[in-house]
Amino acid sequence: MKSKTIKSMFLMAGICANLLSGTAGYCLAETTAKKASLIPVTKDFKLKNGLRVLLSEDHTVPVAAVVIVYDVGARNEEKGHSGFAHLFEHMMFEGSENVAKTEYFKYIESAGGSLNASTHSDFTNYFEKLPSNQVELALWLESDRMRSLKITPENFQNQLETVKEEKRLRVDNQPYGPASVKLDELIFDNWTNAHPIIGSFADLEASTIQDVKKFFGIYYAPNNAVMSIVGDFDANEMQKLVEKYFSSIPSADSPSKPNVVEPRQTKEKYLKVLDQHAKAPAFWVAWKAPAKRESDYYALGIIEKLLSAGDSSRLYQRMVKGDQNSLRVDAGYDERRGPGAFEVFAIVKPDSTPEKVRTSLFDEIEKLKTTPVSAQELEKAKNQVLRDLFSSASHISLQRSLGKAELLAEYVSFFGNPALLDKDIEAYQNVKVTDIQRVAQTIFNKAGTTTVDVFPDEKDSK
Repeated sequence: MKSKTIKSMFLMAGICANLLSGTAGYCLAETTAKKASLIPVTKDFKLKNGLRVLLSEDHTVPVAAVVIVYDVGARNEEKGHSGFAHLFEHMMFEGSENVAKTEYFKYIESAGGSLNASTHSDFTNYFEKLPSNQVELALWLESDRMRSLKITPENFQNQLETVKEEKRLRVDNQPYGPASVKLDELIFDNWTNAHPIIGSFADLEASTIQDVKKFFGIYYAPNNAVMSIVGDFDANEMQKLVEKYFSSIPSADSPSKPNVVEPRQTKEKYLKVLDQHAKAPAFWVAWKAPAKRESDYYALGIIEKLLSAGDSSRLYQRMVKGDQNSLRVDAGYDERRGPGAFEVFAIVKPDSTPEKVRTSLFDEIEKLKTTPVSAQELEKAKNQVLRDLFSSASHISLQRSLGKAELLAEYVSFFGNPALLDKDIEAYQNVKVTDIQRVAQTIFNKAGTTTVDVFPDEKDSK
């Protein structure tokens, strides 16, 4: 299961207006497209229980993707109960009323498909990609666990141990892994934003089976989910199948919205971390950043490409090729619905120092503030944004049914409107040279800087 934040672009949707009578019971949110959309929505409707469904016919190849996004992530957790969102990513594969443990994989893979799930700071998703004549199988599996997940002490304890092992493998025993967790805890002042997705073992071990059932009842209800299906099918027939499997699942009270307000940082933050698995010094430098779709979001996304997209990027050319003081350098935008973070990570070359590397880094940051980027370089960065959307190798590629289904479900879950994807692409393409300078001056200020230095712990590594 994936548990790290996946970079993607997100969204919004029309509200279902008319309740229609009948045995199925659903309401339509009719959409009339004024121009062609990147992901044409064939049908957009909502069941009486609140489940929003997007159907997009694509008859290019005989495959289909089913994605369900639950509006629950680490930000929905309470102090003392961290890690529940990620735990449930695992629990959802532990069996339900009609499906035994591990049989989700058995059913889908036997039908020639694949499946997975991922937990993020602000959502959890589940997806299947399979031959289009097998989509009903995915609907049955997803509806059965939404309706009747087996939450038993045995399953809970089993997956608690699995999560522990995952943390040891992916965080604790990875070079620079523990420091990456410390970075989020340091840069964010609001616990809702700061605590790690994987959670606290102490919190999970102190939880009761009643706590676990309560969490499931609140967040894994149809009215807290969006489902999208993209592929080779007839939308009218697919709507009937969705109604057949999901319409009788009861809704729940809408969960309260988390408070993700983050105070402005007015003083530099610093932390030194010793790491027994690190072979070379490294550091993160980070700044708080705008939420998805805020006004400066698009320019900062372009800045990420300018600094760190490939070997021709500014940081690679300056720090790895030019000054030759870094073994590796990456910049990343941790995009969230609430406040995010812009982070730069560098591994220091043996004959250099963190201070020398940061001098190179801050010099490149300063150039963004003072020297207009060339039209050619700006165009290249914009093209890299488009490449992420249209390259077949990209996770969110619009050439893939799964990429389209994920974007549809995420945009609707986050913002209610799938058409906002088109508006976002337009916004990226409209970023100007002056926007780059203005946003760099706004975001990359000295008082807002958070630095985490990581040094090899030679004593513990012996």
